[in-house]
Amino acid sequence: MGYPGPAARARITHPVIASPSFTLFSVNAEIVAVGSELLTPFRQDTNSLYLTAKLNELGVDVSFKTIAGDNRQHLRSVAEIALSRADIVIFMGGLGPTEDDLTREAVSDALGLELRRDPDILESLKKRFAARKYTMTANNEKQADVLSGATVLPNPLGTASGQWISGKYDGQEKIIILLPGPPHELKSLFEKECVERLRAKLPPAFLATRELRVAMMGESQCDSRAAPIYQKYADVQTTILAGAGEIQLHLKAQSSSQQIAQDRVDKLAGELEDELGDYVFSSHGETLEQIVGYFLQMRSATLAAAESCTGGLLAERITSVGGSSRYFVGGAVVYSNDLKTEFAGVAPELIAKYGAVSKEVAEALALGIRERCDSTLGIGITGIAGPSGGSDAKPVGLVYHALTDGSTTEVIERSFPGDRKRIRWFASQQALDMVRRRLM
Repeated sequence: MGYPGPAARARITHPVIASPSFTLFSVNAEIVAVGSELLTPFRQDTNSLYLTAKLNELGVDVSFKTIAGDNRQHLRSVAEIALSRADIVIFMGGLGPTEDDLTREAVSDALGLELRRDPDILESLKKRFAARKYTMTANNEKQADVLSGATVLPNPLGTASGQWISGKYDGQEKIIILLPGPPHELKSLFEKECVERLRAKLPPAFLATRELRVAMMGESQCDSRAAPIYQKYADVQTTILAGAGEIQLHLKAQSSSQQIAQDRVDKLAGELEDELGDYVFSSHGETLEQIVGYFLQMRSATLAAAESCTGGLLAERITSVGGSSRYFVGGAVVYSNDLKTEFAGVAPELIAKYGAVSKEVAEALALGIRERCDSTLGIGITGIAGPSGGSDAKPVGLVYHALTDGSTTEVIERSFPGDRKRIRWFASQQALDMVRRRLM
């Protein structure tokens, strides 16, 4: 299949310098990651995370992210769709010298713009190779191809220059940016060549965000209580993300004033916190293990853990926070019944009578590990993570958690859904939430 030449689709108009700034209040962007390797299980796009953060800082909302393989027809189609729905389109990758580097050609097809070989870039490439005592092969010359009317963005860290195009596309003001794929090249080039250009083109707009985190509440239950509140805030975008034992509510507002935007998200966040009460453990995106650490330090308390089915996951999460040695004494992974007795002092008779997975054993684990470690609080976890080992009486997913301060012991029985990994994470989340609630 052939590709129509520039005369068939002369749709982008210049001059670049004379094009006005955006008049729409809300400016959105689409990021296109180019590379067939990104469509395999072995490589992941991380550049778009960096670009999203930078664009948000400029008041730009990233509405779409697309991954496209190294196919000229597919890339052209992606470019046309992106240009139809986004004010700013950024292509990452596909600017190298090989046959499958087709971003320049595909964007040329989509925009109806000629590709010209820039003699200055070509000469720079030759000098770069000569300085390194490498032979420059003929295919490297395609890296000097520039879209008609584009501004070349120098890339001192690599051979692929970036390109910037600004003008009208189907009557709408657009900015198209081509960036190299290697992260260190992309970040450096974007910082030096794109940030100020974008700032000069964009209207004054600021993004404010908040992130509420909710523990041990189902997604549907959370949304049924939150939706009547956030639906009243048409100017605040609310996104709900569900994980094992945790719901995240991401709030985002845009305004011409940072203070106005922040006030809106803060007001909504306050109303949501009032409704969801103590299920909300974080109002600015902190993890549950961070919050537990804050509370333990505030109360001058220490914690020890005896873990069976979680296999040390609780301790790993707690100690992933810097400074956790101030409040986490330690503990033991008591997977076998013998070690439940040896390390946490659980009586063998108790295990024989009630079973290793039981309320009684969980309580004994908590009391025993607290005494052995001389900590303020002790927590014990025992359960069946699966996929085998369950029964009708004690199915896979059954977990007992016990938390004690030596005088008062609380035991919670839960049945968690999912596979082994998910059940273990649920169990560690429940344990952390018990500690949080005890210390509140």
